[in-house]
Amino acid sequence: MIRNDVLDLLPVRHAVPELLAALEGRGTAVLHAPPGTGKTTLVPLALAGLTGDGPERRVLVAEPRRMAVRAAAGRMAWLLGEDVGGTVGFAVRGERRAGPATRVEVVTTGLLLQRLQRDPELAGVDVVLLDECHERHLDADTALAFLVDVRAALRPELGVVAASATSDAEAWARLLTSQEGGGPAPVVRSEGEGHGFAVVHAPPPAGIRPAHGTWVDPALLRHVAATVREALARHEGDVLCFLPGTGEIARTAGLLDGVDAEVLQLHGRAPAAVQDAVLRGVGPGGRRRVVLSTSVAESSLTVPGVRVVVDAGLAREPRMDHARGLGSLATVPVSAAAATQRAGRSGREARGTVYRCWSEAEESGRARFPAPEIRIADLTGFALRAACWGDPAAEGLALLDAPPAGALAAARSVLVSIGAVDGAGKATGRGVRMARLGVHPRLGRALLDGAAEVGARRAAEVVALLSEEPPREYGDDLAAAWREARRGGDAYGARWRAEVRRLERAAAAEAEGGAGEGRGAGDDAVAGVVTALAFPERVARAREQGGHLMVSGSGARLAEGSGLRSAPWLAVAVADRTARDATARVRLAAVVDEAVARRAAGHLFRSGEEVRWEDGDVVARSVERLGAVELTVRPLGAGADPALVREALLDGLRREGTGLLRWGREAVELRERLAFLHGAVGGAWPDVAEEALVERAEEWLEPELSRAARRADLGRIDAGEALRRLLPWASGEAGRLDELAPERIEVPSGSRIRVAYGEGRPVLAVKLQEMFGLAETPRVAGVPVLVHLLSPAGRPAAVTADLASFWRDGYRAVRAELRGRYPKHPWPEDPSVAVPTRHTSARLRREG
Repeated sequence: MIRNDVLDLLPVRHAVPELLAALEGRGTAVLHAPPGTGKTTLVPLALAGLTGDGPERRVLVAEPRRMAVRAAAGRMAWLLGEDVGGTVGFAVRGERRAGPATRVEVVTTGLLLQRLQRDPELAGVDVVLLDECHERHLDADTALAFLVDVRAALRPELGVVAASATSDAEAWARLLTSQEGGGPAPVVRSEGEGHGFAVVHAPPPAGIRPAHGTWVDPALLRHVAATVREALARHEGDVLCFLPGTGEIARTAGLLDGVDAEVLQLHGRAPAAVQDAVLRGVGPGGRRRVVLSTSVAESSLTVPGVRVVVDAGLAREPRMDHARGLGSLATVPVSAAAATQRAGRSGREARGTVYRCWSEAEESGRARFPAPEIRIADLTGFALRAACWGDPAAEGLALLDAPPAGALAAARSVLVSIGAVDGAGKATGRGVRMARLGVHPRLGRALLDGAAEVGARRAAEVVALLSEEPPREYGDDLAAAWREARRGGDAYGARWRAEVRRLERAAAAEAEGGAGEGRGAGDDAVAGVVTALAFPERVARAREQGGHLMVSGSGARLAEGSGLRSAPWLAVAVADRTARDATARVRLAAVVDEAVARRAAGHLFRSGEEVRWEDGDVVARSVERLGAVELTVRPLGAGADPALVREALLDGLRREGTGLLRWGREAVELRERLAFLHGAVGGAWPDVAEEALVERAEEWLEPELSRAARRADLGRIDAGEALRRLLPWASGEAGRLDELAPERIEVPSGSRIRVAYGEGRPVLAVKLQEMFGLAETPRVAGVPVLVHLLSPAGRPAAVTADLASFWRDGYRAVRAELRGRYPKHPWPEDPSVAVPTRHTSARLRREG
């Protein structure tokens, strides 16, 4: 019996007629319905014609999380007065409860993608409802893009509804351009806001350190726990507290020890009994509940009894180091849209209250929406789906955000290495089989190739462990975790066994040849082989200084006390590397030997001569390596390839500069003269600045460079002789070097004084008396020389670029200061007509 009394209370019911009309007339629609309005439960029933007077349809509902799939199906079946599996069914990976009578089937977006790739027409489905589009999960974005293609090319009659709880509906409408009427899809808005909620800002005390990686300041968790206690004391009903991850949930649960409430920990890996208890509502004996949850409770779930939400204000987002092939999680401030979603959980059944553990002033600084996964996540699975769909570059897909070119290129490189796509990015037959397995392409490779090597069952067991990381208490040794999962009676063990059965069937269906038996190989060896096949770039060898080095080039460190620390070789299954870490933290790994490492990472094997500039000199070796890991090394000595040696020497010059050459005084002075002419005259006179000389090293350092073999040989190259090769010989200008930038200038006394060019302009340092009688300042290449007039003792007395002005205005003061100190030297009153001299007054009289 349909529970119309409950359905009639859902605010979204007022928008249903408009939604049905839009779907009937245009085939597509976007439903904007705030949290708590009933879009996840009432709308699919209405679309299927199970409520109201609409036509009968078969509706496929896609939810982002398995927990939401089960909850939505259970809620809709309850509203119809039925059990799940009848009119309303569901399917998640490894489990399906649906039958011939099913009219509404709820699936994960990942399963929807698999169905689309097996059967793009979605035979038998009339309408697809993509729920929670605003969360911007990569699977949902991809599924919507594929559905747009299906409507355009195969089934224009297929109805598509995108449901969003936030205000970005117009963007989705533009993607869902109607085939019938053209233009954006209609946007249908539900005005209801549930019962509403009051916002209380409860910022933590000063001094809280920002989260980084997966680390969260314990002081913040203490504040969150205190806020939960305050909420229990001040309000009625249950409390739902949002935290970024399972670690924070466990620590906060410990801080709430002794509260007068049942404390439940809700996350994607929570046992089914806990999930059921949360969704059932009412604690034992009517006791109040505190539900500590990750973002799984943000949407699609109604947690009965909740009247208060405590929001820690943090969320976890994936990050991908594409260069190293390492993923990690980043703890970031929750977006404004997600904060609204969380707050809405408090007003589902009555007016609620949300405690936000940040200040009101911080509201405006938060991102409006969560970062789209397509911008930040590993795109290997997406790239394979796009290739199988026939659009390897994803250029024709209706996506809100285009995939970053670098991330897509990195993903394609992985797919090429495992044989899933060819050089042009097109899916191979092997790639199509991998895509149908329902796991990451790396794990698909491990399952297919591992089944042929160790048997389908054992390969499936290890891949199931890699697909969903075992609990941390299982340890970091994959083989030991495998044995624990086999005996385990916990929730993880049950899920693992179900996934093993699914993968074993999938491996048999997609097998390319006979399956291997793997006889004689122990668990440790099998775990290592399958892991290495999945993550060849993460095969790692022990380093003498401690830790391991992956073939990708990343260092890897194990926890203190790990039994794997002494292993010569590892295949790393799970590792992460935050921006602050120099090495990756190994969470899960298996022991392998060098033979397995060579076989799994064979595409990274290289052998040959390696000549490079290292530690200030040329190092020449014959090397066999797996990526960054050196397997064998033999010094080459004089037998190194001269071309490689020459390139290494050039690299040394780029790193350390031309100071590696021999710079005598003449070479330095020539360089200074050329620098002056380059600036003052230009034209063919060369730039001899450091950067320019290094860039043109191959022009002016030959043939000495090609004859050099090491640093010492560079030190024997006369830089001055080499520099002369850059002079403008072809134009004949080189012959004017001494004319344009002379080494010396003859002054009135007859002395030839050296010109210094090192200060950017020519400088002439000369004794004052030697310049008597010279009215005009000497010039070099048209540039007035800067004259440093010296005392008889050779100390600076005056500096001028205008001698006539100095004789007229400055000389008098210099004369007054120096004539008493140097009485034996001439100090005429009018130096402009005096006789220049290098000598004292007495000698002048004798010579006169």
